[in-house]
Amino acid sequence: MRRMFRSTVIGALLVVLALIAAACGSGDDATNDGPTIVIGSANFSENALLAEIYAQALEAKGYPVERRLNIGTREIYKPALENGDLDLVPEYVGSALSALDGTPTSDTAATRSALADAWADAGIDVLEPAPAQDKNGIVVRQDTADELGLTTVSDLAPHAGSLIFGGPPECPEREFCMIGLKDVYGIEFAEFKPLDVGGALTVTALEGDEIQAALLFTSDGVISARGFVLLEDDKGLQPAENVVPVIRSQIVDAYGNDLVSVLNDVSAALTTEGLTQLNERVGYDGEDPDAVAADWLSEHGLD
Repeated sequence: MRRMFRSTVIGALLVVLALIAAACGSGDDATNDGPTIVIGSANFSENALLAEIYAQALEAKGYPVERRLNIGTREIYKPALENGDLDLVPEYVGSALSALDGTPTSDTAATRSALADAWADAGIDVLEPAPAQDKNGIVVRQDTADELGLTTVSDLAPHAGSLIFGGPPECPEREFCMIGLKDVYGIEFAEFKPLDVGGALTVTALEGDEIQAALLFTSDGVISARGFVLLEDDKGLQPAENVVPVIRSQIVDAYGNDLVSVLNDVSAALTTEGLTQLNERVGYDGEDPDAVAADWLSEHGLD
C-alpha cells in the first residue's frame, strides 16, 4: 500500500508544535456562517496539494477555512483530527484503514465502507473517494512496453524471466511487492536490484536500463515527466488507495449536504493520471502549489 515502506514515531509535543507552526489562512472573506474548517495535510507535497485544492474549493463557495499544511505523518494528523485540532484531511482509504487496524482490499467501495465504520465512533465521516489512487505500481519504460506489448502486470509474466526488477530493499519480503507478484501473478524476475523507495535511484536505474521494471507510486509525477508506463494491476494485488476527504462529523452537521457536495465534486474530478500531472507541475516543474490548485479547480469548473 501507499506507505508500506515508511514509518515514523512522533511524540505528542511535536503534534502541538507542528499544528501551531503550520496554521495559516482565515475565514475573514467567508459568506457562510459556521465554524472555521481547519484543513490539515501530511508532510509530503501531494497531500499538501490535495489539501490546498479542497481548501480553495470550499473558500470559493464561501466557507471559512484555515490551513495547517505539512504538519507531519499520520501519527500526527490522525490524533489531531480525532481530538478536534483538525477538521478535514485528505486521506488514502487503504493506508487509513490499516492505521485503524483494519484490512484493506483492492475493492475501493468495501475498503471505504470499512474505514467509515472504523472511524464512526471517533466522530469522523469518510466522504466519497476519488478515482485517483496513490499506491504501489509497477512501471516500465515506454520502449519496453512497446517491445513486449505490456499494458497490465499480467503481461509481464511471460517475459519476467529475462527482466531485472528494482525497488525498495524490503521488497522481496513484502506481500504487496515480490511475494505478491509471485503468488498473485506468477511473476518471477531474473533478478531483483535493491534500490530506494520510489526515489531517484530507482528512476535513474530504470532510465538507464539497469532495471527493466520498477516499483513506484502510481501518482508520482516522474511517471508523466519521464514518459514511463504504469501497468494496470489487473488482478488487484495492491489494496485500494483512493484519495478521500475525511472530516469531523460536527463540521458536516454544522453545514449540511452542501458542504459535502463541494468536497465530493472535487473528489469526483480527481483521477490518477490527473494527480500525476499535478505532481509533475509541483514536484518537477517547480510551480507554486497554490496556483496549480487554482488552475485545476478552474479547469474543472469548481472555482
